[in-house]
Amino acid sequence: MTKPARISYAFIFLVIVLVAWLHLATPLIAALLFYFALSKLNFSRHKWVAVVLCIFLVSGIFYGFVYFLKQAFIAVPNIASTSVPMIIDYAEKHGIELPFTDVQSLKDLVLESVKDQLRYLGNFAKIATKEFVFLLIGFVVATSMFINPKIDLGREDHRFPNNLYSICSDEIAARFRAFYQSFATVMGAQITISAINTALTTIFIVAVPDMHPHAAVVIGVTFLCGLLPIVGNLISNSLIVGIAFTLSPNLAVGALVFLIALHKLEYFLNSKIVGDRIKNPVWLTLLGLILGERLMGIPGMILAPVILNYIKVEAAQIEVIHDEKLPAFPVIRSNRES
Repeated sequence: MTKPARISYAFIFLVIVLVAWLHLATPLIAALLFYFALSKLNFSRHKWVAVVLCIFLVSGIFYGFVYFLKQAFIAVPNIASTSVPMIIDYAEKHGIELPFTDVQSLKDLVLESVKDQLRYLGNFAKIATKEFVFLLIGFVVATSMFINPKIDLGREDHRFPNNLYSICSDEIAARFRAFYQSFATVMGAQITISAINTALTTIFIVAVPDMHPHAAVVIGVTFLCGLLPIVGNLISNSLIVGIAFTLSPNLAVGALVFLIALHKLEYFLNSKIVGDRIKNPVWLTLLGLILGERLMGIPGMILAPVILNYIKVEAAQIEVIHDEKLPAFPVIRSNRES
């Protein structure tokens, strides 16, 4: 393995460590995702067409996000005011003790439950602004790399064409290309998983005709809240169960069982579909998802299979040659040197 190759591997390793340590997974995923979208939207020889289409796509997604928020702000209070009294009445009839007695006490309970999280999260507007800036940075980086992927822009001005900087730039570019290909491979699987989850939730909503008026809100909120660890699932699950309880307690129990099963199925779908796509064992992918979630939350679950696939792809390009004189110390040679 050449010195520039070693430098490039050390560089990509340092980038991954810094992303985890400094909690920069969001801009990294945004850059990869935007580059993925730009690549898929590149229908013509003019790259600016793909950039314009991507801007329209992002604008449409943002509009949908705002629409679902507006619908949720209208529907959720109505659902709560209808379902909470019914839940309290049902609990009193069956001798079930609840930690709340009315809508206001439920609000107080929710605020008390999440105050520790809010202490760490800080001001919502500040976090939203930071995440928006991260997404914007990711878009700018992806667009810049899409238009001109070169790292060494002044290569022709160097005194020596085979200088260390230029060669290291080529090696680092190769590392990032492999990392992006790993991301693209996993993203295809993630789209499949998202489609399955959305389809299953939609089937449940369609199967209950009385829930149709809230279908758009439920599906939208479920998708958006799914981006938040733990608290997001609690919000979306409570919304669906609350709507179901206004229809019947048995339906509420059925909805709760369905949601628990769907939440657990998501882990195994990630392990199975992503594992098959990247040809890794299910247990290894599942372990990566768990570690990624513990280290970086939801972004860590997205990056974990990407990193696993990247390690496999890069390691498969390195040939290990055993020296007969020194069997305990194999000679490592990359395919680029052979």
